[in-house]
Amino acid sequence: MSVAASSPESTPGPSETRRIVLLRHAKADWPEVSDIDRPLAERGRKDAPVAGRRLADSGINPELTLCSTAARTRETWKLVVHELPQRPKTVYEERLYEASLGELIALLNEQPDDVRDLMLVGHNPGMHALADALAGEAEGDALSRMKRVGFPTAAIAVIGFNGSWKTVEHGVGKLLDYWAPHA
Repeated sequence: MSVAASSPESTPGPSETRRIVLLRHAKADWPEVSDIDRPLAERGRKDAPVAGRRLADSGINPELTLCSTAARTRETWKLVVHELPQRPKTVYEERLYEASLGELIALLNEQPDDVRDLMLVGHNPGMHALADALAGEAEGDALSRMKRVGFPTAAIAVIGFNGSWKTVEHGVGKLLDYWAPHA
């Protein structure tokens, strides 16, 4: 990822460039528990820190992370955040679990304009649908890679857009980068 970090000293205005970082949870196990309680599989526990290092190496350190309350997303985030240079404010958001595309966009629209870089740690099909819907254009081959690979576990999409969080809608952004651990 070659996405420049934002300056924490300045407060963004409503027309400033913002970034949405979408992270799908790492590979989960299938024990006999309810879906929301599924833990990470061994591969997931290996992939999550790799995703965190990828974010850290790219200079992305979100100010706010909204993380699904499912066990596998919380475990993913715990492993990812240890790799980041600074721990962002984290909110465990029940609405991210099984969220539809419309619900995800509504959640983005609620975010305060003093947040420039926001991360969502969630699930498919929502993360892939959101990345696909928001990316009206893309840098380099990021969109073709995402279309070819899909949005596997521990995948990351970074979408940039100009404006307030209230203006987030279909096609508003640019897919700045896409990465998946085994692609």
